[in-house]
Amino acid sequence: MTIILKNKASLQFDDFVFHCAIGKKGLAKNKFEGDKKTPIGTYSLGNLYYRKDRNPKPLTKLKCIPIKKNMGWCDDIKNKKNYNKLVKVNKKIKHEKLFRKDYKYDFMIPINYNSKKTKLGKGSAIFLHLTKNFSSTLGCVAIKKKDFLILLKLINKNTKIRLI
Repeated sequence: MTIILKNKASLQFDDFVFHCAIGKKGLAKNKFEGDKKTPIGTYSLGNLYYRKDRNPKPLTKLKCIPIKKNMGWCDDIKNKKNYNKLVKVNKKIKHEKLFRKDYKYDFMIPINYNSKKTKLGKGSAIFLHLTKNFSSTLGCVAIKKKDFLILLKLINKNTKIRLI
């Protein structure tokens, strides 16, 4: 099954429709780092990362990984080895912190965009994560926590997301 982005404001999976937010500048076929656009295409999903200090392990068929204080996602366009990958937080590597003060990454699933044959500068850290007010993202897809928890029960490691 595939999660499908409909009309830039909702995700559909089977009979479920969830209100969502996407990149501030819309969708892009030719995404690049920092453009605030959500990449067009069909992608597999990664593991579920979650804040176990704030939430119990949710019901899901996805592999669940608790987020630790030293976890980050490399968005450093000069770092060929680690670009668009999970990293240990390090002052020498530019990264997105996963252990945040806000709630946005309390539940987070990487969208496998630019992750197989990673190209520097083509965009990184594209996630399905949480929102409270549906404000635009920097390229991610965001939904409310109650919807995220419903979606987690429905999807598995073979689920894809289509952003069109």
